Amino acid sequence: MDLPFVERANGRVLKGPPLHTVGLFAGVGGIEVGLERAGHKVQALCEIDDGGVQVLEKHFHGVSLYRDVTSLRSLPRSADLLAAGFPCQDLSQAGRTAGIRGSQSGLVGHVFRLLEKKRVPWVLIENVPFMLQLARGRALGVIVGELERLGYRWAYRVVDSRAFGLPQRRERVFLLASRRGDPRSVLLVDDEGKPEVRKPSRQIAFGFYWTEGTRGLGAAVDAVPTLKGGSAVGIPSPPAIVLPSGRIVTPDIRDAERMQGFDADWTIAARAAHRGDSHRWKLVGNAVTVDVAEWIGFRLRSPQPYDSSTDQPLLPKSRWPRAAWNDGHGRFIADVSSWPRRVGGRPLHQFLKFEPRDLSARAASGFLGRLRASSLTRPNWFEGLLERHIAAARRQ
Repeated sequence: MDLPFVERANGRVLKGPPLHTVGLFAGVGGIEVGLERAGHKVQALCEIDDGGVQVLEKHFHGVSLYRDVTSLRSLPRSADLLAAGFPCQDLSQAGRTAGIRGSQSGLVGHVFRLLEKKRVPWVLIENVPFMLQLARGRALGVIVGELERLGYRWAYRVVDSRAFGLPQRRERVFLLASRRGDPRSVLLVDDEGKPEVRKPSRQIAFGFYWTEGTRGLGAAVDAVPTLKGGSAVGIPSPPAIVLPSGRIVTPDIRDAERMQGFDADWTIAARAAHRGDSHRWKLVGNAVTVDVAEWIGFRLRSPQPYDSSTDQPLLPKSRWPRAAWNDGHGRFIADVSSWPRRVGGRPLHQFLKFEPRDLSARAASGFLGRLRASSLTRPNWFEGLLERHIAAARRQ
């Protein structure tokens, strides 16, 4: 009699066998690192960015690496899981918002081209939550429609990286589809509920994007706002942080890597293709949070029954909710939050391991000018603190 597969990884019992994974649009390997931590095996990767390729070659020895998804003819025969954090530039609020037919985000079509040839048992797709709203969710409609046509059951959920103890307010859509199992038993079974919103305070670190200030403040309490591959000024930039001491700084790139769940200096190999750290900020901002992928990888090997008793049908032409599923018998709204876990983490100012830089007077002045010309809500002490920071920076 065959015995059930049992393995231990990071102190946890994993009942199911590891999956052989192929990562498209792999970036610097956020999904794949997380899956590896849960014991899965990375078989092949595809990435076109030169800096990303340098990083992948450093960390994934012996793994087949392809450069262009458009010329990839087929998936390996042994592939069990296809992961694709496809480009979000045409879907994000910070991007061009061209939609699913845009030149970048439209590349997800190659996922379905490859699935036509080989319907792998599992598919994991990641992207920005704005895809639920842009053009009334047309991008997501196209994606789940294609999966349904190919015979997949699916579930998706908006997940916040803060749920895993990381000081970064980062929400992303994770969509899991399968022809073998129930995606709900992986993606929807854990739910700790979103904690109460914390108000800004001088005693708590306050992260904000100094490149914004006109249409949005881009702020977070005891966290940085979403690390991103671009900015309102057109270049990848670190956010700013008001420390409890009153100092206004920008974090070191190594701490940004850690905020995404990577080891410090994970992307340093990208310097071989791009001088300086600007491109590293882009790679880190476009990456998938490792800890989220690890949680999904763990649940893939240790699924639990999903209780759908409180879920409601998703009516045609309704807005896409923040979590939903289709088990082959219709679409439903999932009654879950964006916090599958609630891992305790250190306060942001204690999380920072490397010495940050003071925000320049020029950057702070530009932000303050935009902020004053706007009607954005901000803490009543915020402008005064910026003024004092600018004055001190100019005296240096």
